[in-house]
Amino acid sequence: MDPPTGEPSPPEEPPRRLRDQLLAVRAAVERLVRAHIDLARTELGEIAEQIGRLAALLALSLGCLLVVGMFLPIGLFLFLGEWLFGSIGWGVLHGSLLLLAVAIQAAFMAIGIAGGRVARDLGLAVVVGVVVGLVLGLDLTNRGWTELGLRLLPGLDPSTRPLITAVLALAIVGGFVGLAAGWPRGGGATAGGLLGGAAAGALIGALTAIALGPRVGAGVGVTTGLITWPVLTAIAVARQGIDVEALKVRFYPSATIETAKETIEWLRERMPLGRKP
Repeated sequence: MDPPTGEPSPPEEPPRRLRDQLLAVRAAVERLVRAHIDLARTELGEIAEQIGRLAALLALSLGCLLVVGMFLPIGLFLFLGEWLFGSIGWGVLHGSLLLLAVAIQAAFMAIGIAGGRVARDLGLAVVVGVVVGLVLGLDLTNRGWTELGLRLLPGLDPSTRPLITAVLALAIVGGFVGLAAGWPRGGGATAGGLLGGAAAGALIGALTAIALGPRVGAGVGVTTGLITWPVLTAIAVARQGIDVEALKVRFYPSATIETAKETIEWLRERMPLGRKP
């Protein structure tokens, strides 16, 4: 519709210059890029939050599994100690000895010096443990010391006579064994062997003179077997010694080194500077 007559027409906007249009386009592009960057930051922040939450939950899950893996064997040892031998102390002792024995045997097997003795020593240790458990569990040693004390020391109190008889007898025997073991080295080794043997004999005598009963006797038998197993292997390894050359062959790349040397010699022979005059 045409404006009324006599009224001035509104001024027309001058056309925008090319530079202004380019600046406007650049500003629009910057705003668009900034918007995309802000969106990406927001989304990446949410993703990082989800990743952190996932990592925390996975760490919690793995931590729980690790605790369960540690708790179950420990609880099993304690339960068996209480159930079989009447005290969780036996579970602590037997579990510690078992893990220590396995660690020692694994170390021997890792360096290849135990050979096939591990299973054989385990079988022998089981036999020793069973025999000790039966003898102590049935109070056979207590009965034997009681009869021997009645014959040799009839004037002592019957309640302490088996203990005194066992301690004196095995202390004397242990002293002679220790003396014989330390005699070849002479000097302090002789006196040390005598005292050490007597003390060990007295300790064994006190242990064998007490009527332990089935549970305690079985616990001592298991303890003896678990100690005997790595000790037998250690004695065999000490007698056999460590074959350093065999270890060197296992851990030294001799084939690679020899092949490299042969290759170098082959190259020297075929290179002009390496030929002999």
